[in-house]
Amino acid sequence: MALLTAFFCTVLSPLVTAVIAVNYTTHIQPSQTAQSENSVQQGKALYDAGRFSEAVKVLQQAATAFKASGDKLNQAMTLSNLSLVYQQLGQWTQAESAITQSLNLLKNDDNSKQRFAIFAQALDVQGRLQLARGQTTAALSTWQEAAKIYKQIGDEATLTRNRINTAQAMQALGLYRQASKTLTSVQQSLIKLPDSPLKATGLRSLGNILRVVGDLNKSREVLEQSLAVAQRVQSSTAIGETLLSLGNTALAQGNTQLTLGNTTQAEKQTQAALKYYQQTALVAQPTTRIQAQLNQLSLLLENQQFSAALALASQIQPQMSKLPASRTTVYAQINYAQSITQLRQKTNTDNPSWLDIAQMLSGAVGQARNLKDLRAESYALGTLGGLYEKTGQLSEAQNLTKQALFIAQTLEPEDIAYQWQWQLGRLLKAKGDIKAATAAYDSAFKTLESLRGDLVAMNPEIQFSFRESVEPVYRGLVDLQLQSQGNSETTQYNLTQARNVIESLQQAELNNFFRSPCVEPRVTIDTALGQDKKAAIIYPIILPDRIEVILTLPGQKELRKYTTAIRQEKVESTVASLRKDLLQVEQTFQVQQQSQEIYDWLIRPMEAEFTKNEIKTLVFVLDSELQNIPMGVLYDKQQQKYLIEKYALALTPGLQLFDPKPLQKVPLNALTAGVGEKRFGFPALQNVPRELEEIKSEVPRSEELLNQKFTENNLQKELQSVPFSVVHLATHGEFSSDPEKTFILAWDKLLKVKEFDSLLRVSESSRSSNIELLVLSACKTALGDKRAALGLAGVAVRAGARSTLASLWSVDDQSTADLMSEFYRQLKNGASKAEALQRAQLAVFKKENSPYYWAPYVLLGNWL
Repeated sequence: MALLTAFFCTVLSPLVTAVIAVNYTTHIQPSQTAQSENSVQQGKALYDAGRFSEAVKVLQQAATAFKASGDKLNQAMTLSNLSLVYQQLGQWTQAESAITQSLNLLKNDDNSKQRFAIFAQALDVQGRLQLARGQTTAALSTWQEAAKIYKQIGDEATLTRNRINTAQAMQALGLYRQASKTLTSVQQSLIKLPDSPLKATGLRSLGNILRVVGDLNKSREVLEQSLAVAQRVQSSTAIGETLLSLGNTALAQGNTQLTLGNTTQAEKQTQAALKYYQQTALVAQPTTRIQAQLNQLSLLLENQQFSAALALASQIQPQMSKLPASRTTVYAQINYAQSITQLRQKTNTDNPSWLDIAQMLSGAVGQARNLKDLRAESYALGTLGGLYEKTGQLSEAQNLTKQALFIAQTLEPEDIAYQWQWQLGRLLKAKGDIKAATAAYDSAFKTLESLRGDLVAMNPEIQFSFRESVEPVYRGLVDLQLQSQGNSETTQYNLTQARNVIESLQQAELNNFFRSPCVEPRVTIDTALGQDKKAAIIYPIILPDRIEVILTLPGQKELRKYTTAIRQEKVESTVASLRKDLLQVEQTFQVQQQSQEIYDWLIRPMEAEFTKNEIKTLVFVLDSELQNIPMGVLYDKQQQKYLIEKYALALTPGLQLFDPKPLQKVPLNALTAGVGEKRFGFPALQNVPRELEEIKSEVPRSEELLNQKFTENNLQKELQSVPFSVVHLATHGEFSSDPEKTFILAWDKLLKVKEFDSLLRVSESSRSSNIELLVLSACKTALGDKRAALGLAGVAVRAGARSTLASLWSVDDQSTADLMSEFYRQLKNGASKAEALQRAQLAVFKKENSPYYWAPYVLLGNWL
């Protein structure tokens, strides 16, 4: 009786790989297979221990033995497991070969349940390989094929695992609604299963995926269910691993709250994470315990609890040497070395010494080499190079970094190569070799660009923060490009490249915001400039020691650059202060004081060019914090005029737009919807009925959904039934850097950004053209959230609308109704969208001088 075991088939998660065992039996003579089965079990033990190169040898021997005995089913299963080990090692060609052999062995006329089960599991492994290599659509198709087999043979447990994998592929493709439905059904299926370690593992894997896609509350809920199951079946391993996952989710929630400016809630979540890590350390197996303690150490350092961090570091150190040789151990050593390096720098302690840390990392390099684990070796070498960078030993650092990079470039995907290219760039810059540094940064940028669609879905063993480990690569390259000296042609090339790099950064930020690749815009902004000879593009870039502003003028290929020496901290504090003053009706004088500084940085250096070229419209591609303030409020102290009094204004999230068309050439028909009554704790907007009625008087071809009629289903039906050129929503809403807190209020629910995005995408299939104008009236950016405009840009880009009109803060709804009425009147009279908004704002300005009333409205996208 031989045991066919799919012990390597995994539930995929970018943060956790959970091993699930599924057993099948078939009648084969034990004498033929006993030794081979022992080899397979030995391979499993080596795999679980992270000793992948040794596992390869053992499994290769087992596969050869099964082949010799004619045992095709066990040979196929062993080859599937061998493919998974190769995937862990990043040896994609061997992984592809092994799984192909496995599938070929299983394509026969054997209709036994065992053959079907092993074939489905081999498809699961193939799907894992396809997803890891960026072949997301193929992975989805493969897993769906496997699912049909699991249903056919009634294997509910493995089908559940398969559905989690499928949901991850859907998420990577941006199919949120389908992924959400799949995950919901997965949760229900898991709950129906009897309590077992498998059930606890499945729920934990689901909870980890929910954390990755940004649904943190649901992640915590599912992980708590997993913990309850693990406790009922008394699985100490499952309890420890789930507590660790709960700590990671609490930590993610704390970081989110910190981004949003909710320091009290952030502290609460941080304390919860620490508690989970402490509980993990009490019950978990040694490897999981070390991971929890290392996470706890990192968190203590982040919160500047240095005495507690020192005490914990001294507890961890003696445990490190007792861990068995494995990839996990190598990563633990790297993680520990990084933390104690931080601890040394922040506390000025000499214990452990730089030499002690270097020796630990050298030991990690040696262990990785003994394991023949190239990925782990690259991490260890690169981290050791980073240590030498910190101690000023630049030549040694450069040598080690080059070694790490050489190895990383042999692996697929190249998700760690960019880190060493970036590190090499920093080292070369420190040595004064600007040309070589620029080339190294450019390589890092190109690597990130090749990975951009996969940054969310890939499985980095050492997690990175976007703000700390991705954004600096883009900004560092731009800094070097704009410093470079050369002839006119070289200067123009560098300006174009710098602009394109920041454009790519903004696209990457949106990908990171949505946890998936965004819709790619279709036409360069220069196409719109060709249609509007009186518009100029202003592209400010904030760097550590200056603001660089790149200007594009109509009909001129040559870009112009204006530099203002100003510290980034000064820019950020001025913008934050201005934003705060804008929300106070009586702070008009303070607004003018703050905004005239920004006017002098961004506008004054190029005013002569505007006059010379008879510019009437300014289009801004804004960088970071500048996105949170309206450009119309910038104040010219010499002429005593706001910018909106001099120019029509528009914003664009990047240098590309959906095919721009003047609105005058498009027949206007509008879908208007609004909630004017109190709902879900939001105050009434009494002028919403009037606002919608006045739009109807200006745009007679209108459909209206007011109050109870404005539901998710009704909105979807209307969007599917008629190709509206204008969609106008007058209701509460908020834009945030957290997609879970970016929403629009409908009568029956808060439509979160991903749901709203799905509604608009569903409507795309039923309409022949884009929505020309999406208006989000009474919405606002989240107070205290420095990156809140990400939510606004995300809605604008993902909606597929050519233009989006929104407000950065919610104002008196009578002023809003007046402004919107005038805006549509001007559109009907033939004004461009930017001109119509300018005239509408000036009409309100005549009645209400305070910028609070007229300034918050911004137009994103096509301004024609």
